[in-house]
Amino acid sequence: MNQRLTWIPLVICAALTLSCQKAEGDQAPGAVALSFVSAMRRLHGDVDSAKVAYNLMWEPARKNLRERARRASALSGRELHPGELIVPSWFAMRLIPESYEQRIDGAWAQVTLFDASGQSSIARLVNEEGKWKVALELPPLSPIRSRDRE
Repeated sequence: MNQRLTWIPLVICAALTLSCQKAEGDQAPGAVALSFVSAMRRLHGDVDSAKVAYNLMWEPARKNLRERARRASALSGRELHPGELIVPSWFAMRLIPESYEQRIDGAWAQVTLFDASGQSSIARLVNEEGKWKVALELPPLSPIRSRDRE
């Protein structure tokens, strides 16, 4: 047998191993956007999907949700994960994406998601510590009011 041919399975195996070991940070912004949309579509009542969506958000959104979870946990008497406080209406799902185009400009990326009919929606992502995160703007928290004690 040709010695060159014996190396081909080894090269293929090595390439597959390396591709399987890619970390989340190695994902393209478009792949992260698709993962986020997928998690948001499964969000209703699914805590695991809520955690996935939470982990794909940028730090300002995660900080906002952590504070919401802290407040809700204090009121409810049980510990809530910040992902459980994601309100699906914050994210309008107008289409089911099947493909995307991405444009990266430094630490920012713009991903245009396309559905089967060609309709599109745009997502912004930011690179935080080597990982692409969805820059989803959440409503600001209301200040906590306290009563004057007399």
